[in-house]
Formats: sequence, structure tokens, C-alpha cells
Amino acid sequence: MIWELVATVFAGLGGAGIALLIRKLSKQTAPKWLVPVFAGVCMLGFQIQGEYDWYDHQASLLPEGVVVVKKVQEEAPWRPWSYVFPQTMRFIAADVANSAQNKIDPNLILVDLYFFERRTPAKRVPQVIDCLQSARADFTNSFSAESGSQTKWYPLENNDPLIQAVCS
Repeated sequence: MIWELVATVFAGLGGAGIALLIRKLSKQTAPKWLVPVFAGVCMLGFQIQGEYDWYDHQASLLPEGVVVVKKVQEEAPWRPWSYVFPQTMRFIAADVANSAQNKIDPNLILVDLYFFERRTPAKRVPQVIDCLQSARADFTNSFSAESGSQTKWYPLENNDPLIQAVCS
């Protein structure tokens, strides 16, 4: 995050430099307020570009076999442009290549889900997917697939991207 701040400052300096060049070429007839306006616009533009490129950049860094199963696009009043072009600020990826099928019940598959969010480290959460029942459960030390167990299953739609990625 410190490098993003440094890059933003340099974008502002570059914008101010362009405005100073415009003032010099116009023999100082261009208004003085052009310098801070150019600096601010360049800094804001750099930040907006970074917000929109974050998802594509992170998704391109995922190794082969890790599939994005959900994107969360957000709008915010402090980013009015996001109402026209919503930003992807979070997404979930499933490590399908390293998933493991249960030897006793082949309908159960253990898969790692990775939760990515802008400006926070990724979180890994192991999940058990029941392909037959279209459901998922947290994989913990107390996990049990037997009926009557304390395991809480969360139903999923049959066309859920997680079911399609893991069970196909």
C-alpha cells in the first residue's frame, strides 16, 4: 500500500509538471491554478484506474486450476462514477486443481476457497461440497458428513458457479 501512495504522489507531480510546461509554453498566460488542478486530477485518475484494474490484475495472478466463482461489485456515494461502472472490490476463487474427493462418499469434495478483497490479504477457507445435495459446509475439526451430526450445511443452487466448478 505504501507503493501505491508513492505512485499517487508521483502521478500528482507528473500532472503538475505538465501544467507547468503548459504555462511555460504559453509564456505564463495560462492561469496559475492549472498546476494544482492538473496534480489533483492526475492523482484522482491514477487512484480510479487502480481501483478498476485491481480485479483483473489479481485474477491474472491466480495459478492454473484456481477458478473465480464469485465477483462482488460495489457502488459507493464517495465514488459517484461507480454507479455508472460498478467496481469489483471482492471475489472468491476455488482451488479446483487441488480439490480432494472423499473415498467413502465420492459426492463429497474438499476444496479450498480463497477470499480476496481490495487492500487486505487473501483468506483461505476449506469447504466441503456435496455435489449430490448441492450444498456446502465448513471443514473443521468437528466436521462429520453423517446424518444427525452437528455439521451445518448451506444449500446452493444447482447452477451455482461453485458447484459447477468443483463438481464437473
